[in-house]
Amino acid sequence: MEHTPGRGRAADYIPALAARDPHSFARSERRAERVTAGATELEQRLADLLRGGLAAAEQAGYGLWEETAARMVDAQAPGLAARVRDLGAIPASGAGWPARLLEECALLHLLDQGWLRREALPEPLAATVRSRLGLPAPAEGPPERDHWLVLAQYDTADTKLTTRRIWLYGTASHRTRLLLSYGPAGRAPELSLPVGLALDAELSAYPGAGQLRAALGERFGAPVPAGLRPPGTTTADAVARYGTALREDPWLESVPVTLEQVVPVPDGEQWQLADADEDAALPLTRAARSRPGLWRLLALSGGAPVTVFGECGHQGFTPLTAWPEGDGEAVPLC
Repeated sequence: MEHTPGRGRAADYIPALAARDPHSFARSERRAERVTAGATELEQRLADLLRGGLAAAEQAGYGLWEETAARMVDAQAPGLAARVRDLGAIPASGAGWPARLLEECALLHLLDQGWLRREALPEPLAATVRSRLGLPAPAEGPPERDHWLVLAQYDTADTKLTTRRIWLYGTASHRTRLLLSYGPAGRAPELSLPVGLALDAELSAYPGAGQLRAALGERFGAPVPAGLRPPGTTTADAVARYGTALREDPWLESVPVTLEQVVPVPDGEQWQLADADEDAALPLTRAARSRPGLWRLLALSGGAPVTVFGECGHQGFTPLTAWPEGDGEAVPLC
């Protein structure tokens, strides 16, 4: 029987356990069809936008994108809906917005095409596409026990959810993992791991190319203080790591990086982290420049090199935690 491109098999994206359940299989088939319909409709809307010119996006206002996002929610593709909503805010983001809008439209088009042509993708990249669309998948990686150092913890919120991100570093495996937990809007999630503690626990990775997200499994005791810090690198190597990660996940906003021997210095009206021993630097993101954590970082450094953990991406570097030169405890910056 010939297979229709773009429709896909439910087994392409559902876990093996669901594939053995006829009811789950049927539900997954129906969802795949709805996602395909949504992605196809979104492709048409992007094409209409480009034919009409980007100036039309500014004139139409946010309502156009909110209505499109609602259609993606109906299609059960929350990842597409979130990215569409982000498009609506770009025309009001200041000078240079047409270039940023075009860039985001291109990434959205790439995600649509990834889903519609998923059968031609390597499985890790196909898993990443499913994850970016917001399709559920279990943490199928084998449990990995380690002493996980808590590098950072911070919350973001929208009108429906509070999302907590916790970055962990395995002191034996030397792997960095991300825990995500959720709570209702205005309420913090239950899981809390303060920076500077170490947790003896098992983590299981989620599927996807280059994915760092993991699920917390069995714990072997309470978190304890740890006078440790992750190994650091240079700003040039941080940029190279992000470039390498983009080959596996083109929609990746940033990668976790620890910078060693860097000094926060002004750059006109902005700030950057400059290598103490090299002629290179990373600009701080707009979000980082507006947070009180920047002033804590400046006070901690006092002009001397520090170690900084954060997220490095196309918009710059967002510092999340810092350690002073020599001995000293971790200082949260978020």
